[in-house]
Amino acid sequence: MIAKLTGRLDETGADWAVIDVRGVGYLVHCSSKTLAALGIAGDECTVFTDLQVSENDMRLLGFAEAGERDWFRLLTTVQGVGSKVALAILSALTIDELQRACGAGDAAQVARAQGVGPKLAGRIVNELKDKAGALPGGSGGAAAAVSAPGSVSADAVSALQNFGFKPAVAASAVAHAQAELGEGAGLNDLVRVALKRAAG
Repeated sequence: MIAKLTGRLDETGADWAVIDVRGVGYLVHCSSKTLAALGIAGDECTVFTDLQVSENDMRLLGFAEAGERDWFRLLTTVQGVGSKVALAILSALTIDELQRACGAGDAAQVARAQGVGPKLAGRIVNELKDKAGALPGGSGGAAAAVSAPGSVSADAVSALQNFGFKPAVAASAVAHAQAELGEGAGLNDLVRVALKRAAG
């Protein structure tokens, strides 16, 4: 399986790019955010990829960061979400916004994506709300780091859950608070900043 491509950006279209890797041009389907991150024709670029094979099609999907690919894979586990819809969602929302929307059960946010109606958006947030906290958001995996048992950040997540916040929302808020305050932040400061973030 092709997991990553590094080469020269040859050309782009509305939802695809051709990446030249040593003379071989790979057609890669991308979200608009990934396309923007790749740059202009002639630039060196790297994409994380996912190969999808069906009875009558084989397509390579490309992502500017591994976290976006993780979310793509998660989205396509939901019934009714194919690669096109998943890319439309990732074009409309950042992975941070998507994580917050799923954690908070905010279907209206997901319904902003082209081709996603209220019913499908509701199914997406319902099915992914418990899984959202396990995936890193755009903070480079900080959300995953907060789950280490016995750590100050894990205690902060637990405190936020005691205030009534869902696990994914609590984990995301604490991850951002930790990034803001630094690794040595105390529990009280972490909870205070994370509470502001989660409530906002």
